[in-house]
Amino acid sequence: MRAVVIRAFGGTGVLEIADVAVPEVGPRQVLIRVAAATVNPVDLATRAGALTDAGLLPAREVIGIGWDAAGVVEATGDEVTGFHPGDRVIGMSDRLDVPLGTQADHVVLDADALAHVPASIGLVEAATLPLSGLTAAQALDALALEPGGTLLVTGAAGAVGGFAVELAAARGLRVVATASAQDETLVRKLGAEVFVPRGARLGEAVRGLMPGGADAAIDAAALGAEALDAVRSGGAFAALVGGAEPRPLRGTRVFNHWIRSDGKRLAELVTLVESGTITLRVAEAMPLDRVAEAHERLARGGLRGRLVLVP
Repeated sequence: MRAVVIRAFGGTGVLEIADVAVPEVGPRQVLIRVAAATVNPVDLATRAGALTDAGLLPAREVIGIGWDAAGVVEATGDEVTGFHPGDRVIGMSDRLDVPLGTQADHVVLDADALAHVPASIGLVEAATLPLSGLTAAQALDALALEPGGTLLVTGAAGAVGGFAVELAAARGLRVVATASAQDETLVRKLGAEVFVPRGARLGEAVRGLMPGGADAAIDAAALGAEALDAVRSGGAFAALVGGAEPRPLRGTRVFNHWIRSDGKRLAELVTLVESGTITLRVAEAMPLDRVAEAHERLARGGLRGRLVLVP
């Protein structure tokens, strides 16, 4: 089978589509024929060596690329219940140190990291949900805001930020969002009550609209201290990029949210997609052999939706 791997760190030229053996399925695992795999910022960081430089990923001879995917179950290991060959599923691996990622013809994932995909949702669209959706949902869970509370979301037009806006609005939170001025219509449609264009003095702008500041923030754009200034004293702040968390000034609770696989939570998000509560956005579906182009496009920024590789 084909799989995207790297054998050295660097630019997009290090991305290789290798011919490798189909991975073996073990106990409590599922073999999936991949129909679509999303390209995420973490893939670019892995390729460039940033994760290894940060001590998060040991240098290896071969490193697989790709975290989340949608596809069809081909085989299940011992002790697997609830999944059978032919089932349409989505899932992700939260491990960095793997020889094969999801950007491949086949992938093996833990059964408890998977959720079923109903026929009403296309697999290309569904592939965009696991990493971005779980990141937003888990960060929001950790902030533990009550209905009526106020939440700042930075990077609100992006994949994670967009899910955060929709999920927060569905919980009855008042959302103040920041993004490019041209994205105001989109972000308000997602559920933001208040919009602050990127480039404004964020702390002053938010406090002018929400006296005292927002109760909490999800910092999807990695603005750090600039976003923290918009949070009230004693509030909470979720950083989503390693090393981007600001100092916990003014008694704020600052934490870095690290994504984890969770099939049960993912199934709940699928239900929210079916109900129209959250929206799946695909920028473009591309053949697997255009992975280098996908990395280049993601690095340029400005996408409103995820790039998806189709084996």
